[in-house]
Amino acid sequence: MTARFTYLGDMLFWILVAALTAALAVILLYPLLRGAKAADNIRAGEAAVYRDQLRELDRDLNGGLITPEEADYARAEIGRRLIAVSADEPAETLKPARHHRFTEAFVLLVLPVLGLCLYLTTGRPDLPSQPLEARLENPGNDVAVLITKAERHLAEKPDDGKGWDVLAPIYFRTMRVNDAQLAYRNAIRLLGPSPVRLDGLAETLMAVSDGVVTEEARQVLEQSLTLEPDNPRARFYIALSMEQAGRPDEARQAFEALAKQSPADAPWLPLVNQHIAMNGGAPAGAGSVAPGANPAAPGNPTQQDVAAAETMNAGDRQQMIRGMVESLDAKLSEDPNNFEGWMRLVRSYAVLNDKDRAADALKRGLAAFPPPGEQGRQLLALARELGIATEGATQ
Repeated sequence: MTARFTYLGDMLFWILVAALTAALAVILLYPLLRGAKAADNIRAGEAAVYRDQLRELDRDLNGGLITPEEADYARAEIGRRLIAVSADEPAETLKPARHHRFTEAFVLLVLPVLGLCLYLTTGRPDLPSQPLEARLENPGNDVAVLITKAERHLAEKPDDGKGWDVLAPIYFRTMRVNDAQLAYRNAIRLLGPSPVRLDGLAETLMAVSDGVVTEEARQVLEQSLTLEPDNPRARFYIALSMEQAGRPDEARQAFEALAKQSPADAPWLPLVNQHIAMNGGAPAGAGSVAPGANPAAPGNPTQQDVAAAETMNAGDRQQMIRGMVESLDAKLSEDPNNFEGWMRLVRSYAVLNDKDRAADALKRGLAAFPPPGEQGRQLLALARELGIATEGATQ
């Protein structure tokens, strides 16, 4: 029975293909076939108009509206035009057929054959149809279908905390931040707070506020620290909130404490060191860069830079940092193909509270790494985190 339905389905598919091909051929041929008839109709219409003019001329003459001399002159002119139209008619009637013969053959034969070959090459006629219900049962790696399936499940069972816990980070990664915020809140309400859920909710709140650590986000992070005091993500964002609030000394101390706590190969340590330097401190683990990064890339502090910074007072250290940022800017202007350098430059200008230069650096960085790419999206995400306007930056 299944084989029979499959056979009928295949037959129906090819019948539909044939019907659509025939309909398309008719649509394309109709103007060509109509062309000859249209030419005939135009000439016949012109002849009929001239004959009507001759009859009307006789009525005007009989009614005394024109003189016989005027009637003779007009009749001769109308007769000349009528003869010209009638004389052209036989010679032109065969032209349209000869002119469109190859075009009609192309539409009827070549186009269907090309379409069939293209479908057999790129299409999958053996692939069965897969409606939404079937795709929901077997979503594979389709994230959109996975989300739809999870949403249907949660609509039926809204108290499934594990479902909300799984869906929340997926919402966040797909930039559905308002949905992610709701999902994190439901997961926390149903399953209880945990560092991972609280950190996720805080990041969602920051994404909603364009990267600003709001008071609510700070409270969520502090709650996360009560559950896990050594949570590096929560400690970083709390230090960032101090930096954003214009309290550089407190921010520097918080970042320094995080750097001392972190392993030497921690992936977040280069970013922490950068914030330490931007707030007037000496980076821990001098010269460290992100794993896999080029230590000689523009903007990475050298061992000599850090050694010199350790002997300076706060004012001289800040002046040195500004000089390093300007040097990085100049190097990126010469060689813009350094994504890590653009990230550092945008953040550096923002920390130095020079939002105009930060916005300009963002625009130039996006010119080298456009937003459709992963690196361009990271630049935009950094700008939102730092509160830098992105309007016009992609133009």
